[in-house]
Amino acid sequence: MKLRTYLLLANTISLAFIIILLVAFYRYMLLTMEQFIWLTAATVGAGAVSAALYFVLLRPLVASVRRVGEGAGRIAAGDLKARVEHTGLKEFRQLAEQFNHMGSSLEESFRQVKAAESAQRELVANMAHDLRTPLASVQSYVEALEDDVIQDEETFRSYLATIRSETVRLGELIQDLFELSTLDRVKQEPEEFRLSIVEDVLVELLPRFTLPLEAKSLQLKVKLSERPLKLQIAPRHLQRILQNLLENAVRHSPRGGVISIEAEQSEERMARLSVSDEGEGVLAGERDRIFKRFYRSDQSRSREGGGAGLGLSIAKRLVEQYGGQIGVREARRQGSEFWFTLPEAAEGISLRGVGGHGKKEADDE
Repeated sequence: MKLRTYLLLANTISLAFIIILLVAFYRYMLLTMEQFIWLTAATVGAGAVSAALYFVLLRPLVASVRRVGEGAGRIAAGDLKARVEHTGLKEFRQLAEQFNHMGSSLEESFRQVKAAESAQRELVANMAHDLRTPLASVQSYVEALEDDVIQDEETFRSYLATIRSETVRLGELIQDLFELSTLDRVKQEPEEFRLSIVEDVLVELLPRFTLPLEAKSLQLKVKLSERPLKLQIAPRHLQRILQNLLENAVRHSPRGGVISIEAEQSEERMARLSVSDEGEGVLAGERDRIFKRFYRSDQSRSREGGGAGLGLSIAKRLVEQYGGQIGVREARRQGSEFWFTLPEAAEGISLRGVGGHGKKEADDE
C-alpha cells in the first residue's frame, strides 16, 4: 500500500467515526437537526481540506523517498557513483547525506578491492618471472651435467657453483615473499622485545657482508652517535631493515667504492639512520616508486641487476610499522643515500644483557 493511500484511508476512517458520533448524538436528541447538519457539513469539509493537505504535503516526502529508492537501485545495478540530492525536509536531507556517505564508502571499498586484485595479479606475474629465471638456469645447467657435456673439472665446478647460487637466490626470494606477506598481519611485539641498540645490531649484522664487500673491493664506514641509540623496534626487524639497505648498496656500488652507515639523534626523540653508496643513484622520478613491491629501476630485469625488488618494500613496511619514515636522496658526493627514522626508547628503559658503547668509526675492506 502506498503512503498516500494509507494516510487517505486513515483520514476517511476518522471522518466516518466523527459522523457516526454525530448521528448517535442526534438520535439521542443531544443535537437538533440544524446542529447535526452544520456539524456534519463542517466535518466533511474539514476532511476534504485534510485530504487535500495530505496530497500537497506528501509530494516532497514521496519525491524524497523515490530519489533514495532510485539511488539504491542504481547502486544495486553497479553504478557506485549514484548520489541523492540534499533536498526536502531536514530528516530526508540527513537521510540523503547518510545515503551518499554510504555510496562513497562502497565506491572506495570497491576501488580498494580492484586495486588489491590488480596488485595480486601483478604480484603473481612478477613472482612467476622471478622464479622462472633461476629455475630455467638451474634446469639448463643440470641437463648439461646429466648429458656429460662438461668434461673439464674447472667448468664442472663452475656449473655447480652457478646451480648453488641460483638455488640460494630462489630461497631468498621465497623468504622475502613470506616475510612480506606476514607484515600485513604482524602482531605487535611485546614491550620487552621492542627495544634494540643500533650498535649491537650492527655488530651482529656486518660480519655477514664480509664476503660481498671483499668480492667488489668495497670499503664500509660506520659512524654512530656519542651515546648508544636505543630504539623502539624489535632487534630482528631493525636488522632486517639495515640488511636490506646494505644489500641494495652493495648491489649498486661500483668496484672499489665506499658504503657509509650513519646513525644520529634527530628532533622529537627520533633517531635517523642512513646507508649511502657511490653507485649510479636513483632518478628523482623513481624515488617514490622504488619502495613498491617488485619495482626495479632496471626494467630489463637482468640477472646482473640483482634482487627481486622486495627488499626496499619490506624495509618500508617495517619502518612504518614502528611509526617511522623512510626515503632516498642524492648522497653528498655521488650515489644514493637511503635514510629512515625510528622513535627512540624512553629514558630508564634498559635491555637485559646489553651494555653501553661509545662513538665508533670503522673501515672494513
